[in-house]
Amino acid sequence: MNILDKIVIDKRKEVNLRKSLIPITQLEQSVLFERNTISLAQNLRNSQSGIIAEHKRRSPSKSVINHNLNVQDVASGYETAGVCGMSVLTDGKYFGGSLDDLIIARASSNLPLLRKEFIIDSYQILEAKAYGADVILLIAAILTRAEIKQFSELAKSLNIDVLLEVHNEEELHKSIMPSIDMLGVNNRNLKTFEVSLETSKQLSQLIPNDFVKVSESGISSVEAIKELQPFGYKGFLIGENFMKTDNPGESAKEFIKGLL
Repeated sequence: MNILDKIVIDKRKEVNLRKSLIPITQLEQSVLFERNTISLAQNLRNSQSGIIAEHKRRSPSKSVINHNLNVQDVASGYETAGVCGMSVLTDGKYFGGSLDDLIIARASSNLPLLRKEFIIDSYQILEAKAYGADVILLIAAILTRAEIKQFSELAKSLNIDVLLEVHNEEELHKSIMPSIDMLGVNNRNLKTFEVSLETSKQLSQLIPNDFVKVSESGISSVEAIKELQPFGYKGFLIGENFMKTDNPGESAKEFIKGLL
């Protein structure tokens, strides 16, 4: 059993508990449920840098990254730095995040916000909308083609962008459908945790140009981005690189300066 399988088992329990505590009707009455979303895909298409900066306290591969920062400072710092969007981890058990982080990031910035979560139920998409997200992540490795279709179409009906993440060619083939906006290639092998940019390079020519291509994991230098841009990548998800510093916003600003 790899880490993803473990996470999914725990996630099902967690989602069932949340559903029993907060009914869908209550989510739909949230103030944020009515707000106009901001398109991350659009931002990436029009950007020179393509940086999606992440708020992440810890991860299964790195354990603690940074527990000392508050989300408000990180969000406003990223916005000042000129990133295209912000990814907010909302998983508690493995990443130390929460939906409160999402709501604070929403109150602190006008960036498109990605709810970075292990989505296995449509309830979580309604939750994302109610807590101020503009984008959801769908992970091909944990979903069937039918689920990808169902979840992405629900997201589109709520005006939420969909970033679909794949690790290999097989996952990519089952995921290509019109209700997806962005295709993210995760360079991390979930069985070994090893990271290789070759994954992004190899899969790039298999991704149709209607989708915004995003590369995720292991992007810690300006060189890595310059290496991937010729392969058609417009988006780059960067988490640990900024979060392990005392001032992620400042780090993102310097990074983007180096890129342009």
